[in-house]
Amino acid sequence: MKLDLPREEVFSLLKRLSDSVGPSGNEGSVRELVIDEMRRVADELRVDTLGNVVAVKKGTRGGGKLMLAAHMDEIGLFVSHIDERGFLRILPIGGVPERSLVYQRVLIKTRDGRIYRGVIGLKPPHVIKPEELRQVPEMKEFFVDIGASSREEVLSMGVRVGDIAVFDRELSVLTGDRVTGKAIDDRVGLAVMLKSFEVIESAELDVYAVATVQEEVGLKGAEVAAYSITPDVALALDVTIASDFPGVSEHEWCTQLGKGPAIKVADGRSASGLIAHPEIVKMLVKTAEESGIPYQMEVLAGGTTDASVIALNKEGVPAGVISIPSRYIHSPVEVIDLKDVLNAIKLTKAFAEKTTHEWVSSLKERRIK
Repeated sequence: MKLDLPREEVFSLLKRLSDSVGPSGNEGSVRELVIDEMRRVADELRVDTLGNVVAVKKGTRGGGKLMLAAHMDEIGLFVSHIDERGFLRILPIGGVPERSLVYQRVLIKTRDGRIYRGVIGLKPPHVIKPEELRQVPEMKEFFVDIGASSREEVLSMGVRVGDIAVFDRELSVLTGDRVTGKAIDDRVGLAVMLKSFEVIESAELDVYAVATVQEEVGLKGAEVAAYSITPDVALALDVTIASDFPGVSEHEWCTQLGKGPAIKVADGRSASGLIAHPEIVKMLVKTAEESGIPYQMEVLAGGTTDASVIALNKEGVPAGVISIPSRYIHSPVEVIDLKDVLNAIKLTKAFAEKTTHEWVSSLKERRIK
């Protein structure tokens, strides 16, 4: 498939998104970037009550609805207490692994928009018992040092209980097409959705590109958006686990970096995840092969995406997922390959343009005579 997207353009968009501060429920700075990107190419644009951004590009035949979903939020922290010496206690927003917090720098964002740097502190190894060195600290042991000497000084800075924090990392190039940063889950899916929505040219169905909120705390934005839109078919764009590194057996890798976007077959555990609609999987595979796009098949043991709740909307929605392989998910140093990102954009565009009313009709409820 011929689609010339400058690598630098995609990296620049991803960097702006990744570097923004936007944990679940506080996605405002990311939402502003999304709106700026969408208003240039959308036929309709709105923000719903919960904060999802919904952009529409009218189809050549119209009437049907293809929903693309990628979430804006990232994992983060709430300030839960300020002690008399000016140290902040914290609680997680979403799935924050304790091991990822040890001695990290964070950005504290106050409710009036000021941003301060802080460091997550722990007792130094010189003053703890040897067995404690081998244990992952519990959340209650962590505190944030923002350089203040008292509670009064913290309050004078505008920092309050309920303010938010995220990892303090900028998206950076490692080598070649490999990049690392925070919040790649799911700012990379967001970048894929924004760029593919921009380059979709001849889709029969109306395409709804939805930048969702609060995915990391229960897929909440996607549930609200899907109920409002009532899509006929849906794709989520999110990361998946690439464990192709030392210490993980090959049969546990799930996906590999640089081998192409993954077409999800299933994820989650038991009732908590998604079994992708088999016809969506077939169509994605066919589209990738006909377009010469490299791809991987994904069966993920844990975790899920917005597609899980979209699939259960009203009478049911045929749903699938295009995943971008990522190492070290839910850490400040997630790693992806930009080739996978570019190919995910191509696959999303091709799927949207190959989706016809006739094919969508074949997926719907059929009465048996």
